[in-house]
Parts: sequence; structure tokens; C-alpha cells
Amino acid sequence: MTGPLRLVSRTEYRAQVAGEMKESALQARVEGLARELGYVTYHTFDSRRSQPGFPDLVLVSARRGRLLVAELKTVRGRLSTAQTQWLAEFRGAGVEAHVWRPADLLDGTILTVLTRVQGPGDRT
Repeated sequence: MTGPLRLVSRTEYRAQVAGEMKESALQARVEGLARELGYVTYHTFDSRRSQPGFPDLVLVSARRGRLLVAELKTVRGRLSTAQTQWLAEFRGAGVEAHVWRPADLLDGTILTVLTRVQGPGDRT
């Protein structure tokens, strides 16, 4: 027998869901959302023979005037030095570069970023 049911707040629920989400699930959700919004996405299927640290996703939307890259991490995932360097290089070249975690999906941050239209001279 289990104890009495306890209602949890929206914040607690999101934290629990985020904590259980694997990177592959986050990637699938982000790619699906991006495609629904008209982006073309690229992910290196097997990165073992690729340059270390290259971001997980490249997202492009000509309609929105957007090119961005995203490194996806779990709640506890950490960026490697190579990942940090790649993101810095992209930013230095004027490309939007993000690190996204499950909480960013659940709180709408990723949707907000993807629905933005790039203005002249905008950079992150």
C-alpha cells in the first residue's frame, strides 16, 4: 500500500520531468518542434569520427532568417572544453549558439528562441 497522494506544484512537476529526460528525448522533441516551425535540422548521427565538441544540432530557417546551433544537455550534463570552444567560435562568427536542457523545453525557452525572427544585426 502506498501513502496518501500529494499534489505537486507545476514547478516541482517540471523539475521531476526534466530530471528524468534523457538527451535523446530532448533532441527528438527539439527537432520535432523545429521542423513544425519550418526549420531544417542537422544532427551528426555518429560523432565518433567527427571533430570533438561540435554542437548536437544545427537549425536553419530561411523564412525566419535564422541559423543557430544548440548543444543539448541533461539536467546534470556538463559542457566539455571542446564544446565550449565550438560554441564560442560560432558566437564570435555571429551565429546564435545555445546550450539547452530539458527545463528550457518545459518552460518555453526553446519555443521562444525558435519563433523569434532574426533582425538585421541581431546576435546572441
